[in-house]
Amino acid sequence: MAWFRRKPEEGGAPPRRKVAIAEGLWIKCDSCKEIVYRAEVERAGRVCPKCRYPFRISAHERVAMLADEGSFEERDAGLASEDPLGFKDTRRYRDRLRAAQEKTGLREAVVCGLARVGGWPTVLCLFDFEFMGGSMASVVGEKLTRAIELAVQKRLPVVIVSASGGARMQEGILSLMQMAKTAAALDRLAGERLPYVSVLTDPTTGGVTASFAMLGDVILAEPRALIGFAGPRVIAETIRQPLPEGFQRSEFLLEHGQVDLVVERRDLRDTLRRLLAFFADQPALPV
Repeated sequence: MAWFRRKPEEGGAPPRRKVAIAEGLWIKCDSCKEIVYRAEVERAGRVCPKCRYPFRISAHERVAMLADEGSFEERDAGLASEDPLGFKDTRRYRDRLRAAQEKTGLREAVVCGLARVGGWPTVLCLFDFEFMGGSMASVVGEKLTRAIELAVQKRLPVVIVSASGGARMQEGILSLMQMAKTAAALDRLAGERLPYVSVLTDPTTGGVTASFAMLGDVILAEPRALIGFAGPRVIAETIRQPLPEGFQRSEFLLEHGQVDLVVERRDLRDTLRRLLAFFADQPALPV
């Protein structure tokens, strides 16, 4: 039997056409798995409008959200990692570094500098997860240490926003040494009675969690951020027991006293402003 398409009757509605959707108009949320309108996500500060999950953002996007407009002055921007071990797995380490630099426009996985946050002068350090998973190599540790020493010199508070998979394996023990190096720098900061606020974002894991990220006088976290040393799958396989629901997420750590406050991204700048005012023992500056 043959099937024929009926002709539209006179005066009837024209045949329906497929509507082409521009690429990138929609985005899938990693948390609730909903397909959401990208413009809504951008308007909300890169936060899912359905479940309030904060998407990962770059270091420079984070600067624009936290620092007062035009106040950020980057320091040590030219420092970049070498290849001290001549490391090669499926690719040479030098090639991985070059690819990460081209992809992000950064020289390394952390951006450090002076800024004003809600009017308060601050040393601000921000990780970029797009640069080799925000991994901590020797130059990352050096930049953080220099930033902390700058804070001691200028008598300023330090805010570090972490987003990292941990120490960078391609530099071996040199990466692991940065854990002690940054912790020692923060001990000098504490000795000068200068505050350090640590902000944990998704993810903050490995050697970063095991060092400076958990040493803040106040530890803040974004909602649903993965925070821990080893990943949940590794832990579950090691102890051979099921893990509690929400294990290693910000809210779970808050309930168990590991972080002080879980803060929505839209409220983070104002929260930092109030904390810096508290440590300065002065009223918060007007917005």
